[in-house]
Amino acid sequence: MSTENEPTDTVVVGRIGRPHGVRGLATVEVRTDDPEGRFAPGAVLLTDPADRGPLTVVDRRWHSGTLLLQLAGPDGGVYDVREAVDELRNTLLLVRVADLPELDDESYYDHQLVGLAARLPDGTALGEVTAVRHEAQDLLVVRRAEGGDALIPFVTAIVPTVDVAGGFLVVDPPEGLLDL
Repeated sequence: MSTENEPTDTVVVGRIGRPHGVRGLATVEVRTDDPEGRFAPGAVLLTDPADRGPLTVVDRRWHSGTLLLQLAGPDGGVYDVREAVDELRNTLLLVRVADLPELDDESYYDHQLVGLAARLPDGTALGEVTAVRHEAQDLLVVRRAEGGDALIPFVTAIVPTVDVAGGFLVVDPPEGLLDL
């Protein structure tokens, strides 16, 4: 079995939704901050389940804020009817971590943060980062050592240190943040 689609090796950039129209367009729930680059015509995307791909983007367009893709299967055949696209519903679209562009020193991909130990400035264990939420501002979801989750705004004033190689980050919470 190939390891190229294992979660540690890839990141999810989208999920195929329902078909759109009758000509084989698929709606896509975008899970990347670069949809123009990730879903450019000619882009090859790995899939979960792996046996549905890889898929190649043939055409892309936006309709009322929804990304629509025309896709070709592993054999090069274009999905050109609604029923064929419906068989791809809920397929996750993936890219290899190695294919992601390098970020500057102050930026991180979500997969780099998830799993890091969260500590207070004095070294006390706070918990583990289990997710990153992108809302009005980026929030780290930290599963607390004593139970429950804490939402930590991902800003330098509150998270002054991120050491991906060391496997931890430091949370310096303002008074009351951890009581919420």
